Amino acid sequence: MPQVVCLGIIVVDISARPVDEMPEKGLLKITEQISIGLGGHPTNSGRCLSKLGREVAVMGCIGDDELGDLALEELDRHEIDTTGIYRTSAAGTSATIVLIDSSGERSFIHTAGADGEIQPERLDMDLVTSAEVFYMGGALAMPGFDGPPQAQVMAAAQQAGATTVLDVVWDASGQWLELLEPVLDYTDIFLPSLVEARQISGRQEAADVAEFFLDRGIKIVGLTRGEEGAHVYTAETSIDVPAYQVDVVDGTGAGDAFTAGFIHGYLEGWDLERTTRFANAMGALATTAVGTTTGIKSYQQVHDFLSQREPDYWR
Repeated sequence: MPQVVCLGIIVVDISARPVDEMPEKGLLKITEQISIGLGGHPTNSGRCLSKLGREVAVMGCIGDDELGDLALEELDRHEIDTTGIYRTSAAGTSATIVLIDSSGERSFIHTAGADGEIQPERLDMDLVTSAEVFYMGGALAMPGFDGPPQAQVMAAAQQAGATTVLDVVWDASGQWLELLEPVLDYTDIFLPSLVEARQISGRQEAADVAEFFLDRGIKIVGLTRGEEGAHVYTAETSIDVPAYQVDVVDGTGAGDAFTAGFIHGYLEGWDLERTTRFANAMGALATTAVGTTTGIKSYQQVHDFLSQREPDYWR
């Protein structure tokens, strides 16, 4: 059975770069590159984990359409278990238009599509409860599943002995904690961006934000800060690990690569600092190519990247 099971949003991304300003209505703007690929937290992190040598399953809902076919083909190409993905005719596969500016920063236009059709009764709970690590990715972007239904699945995974990991998206509805609170009760590791975590907690300073989640029983809180690295907290300690500087092409998927790196380090039994350094390296490498996972090649690539920068630490 897969060691890591990833459930959540499965998204097809249509990316354009560089887009530094929108064309006036009715006019055409020329850009250098337009591409189509697979996105979404569980599919991005899942493919990164597979490249690191982990056995992975991805679960969720896709439409009965060509975009759904594309998603399955891409996951199959990475030898990821897709038996937990089901299809629906009620909605099309979730899709996002990603506009990438010259600095690699992104703006998104998103439709929930089939991600809004995820129902606990249609999920393979045997797969959920078989995991060593169960990752819920893209919370706050699954209407109808966010909140208590999501908590139900996280609880089942945790009670079966899995370590549960949670990440979120920006909540355009503004509900934040209202939707997320029941899910936090069954989360062991929480890996949002600091910006998202501030919205959920209503606090500003990173330490105060982390305390908000640790007080709810979460064991590890990792707050990502893009090019500034990550703060990671437990009840006993905290660390601040700077990012690795690279030439950024496309920031899409960097947070999901960080999550994959963190899960990998956790499964390896590494200490918190080594795990976070590895996760930061994954996030940095993800930004060096267009696409959510193109910049990640293999465990050896990540290890070589770290060894070149910190030879005394990464032997």
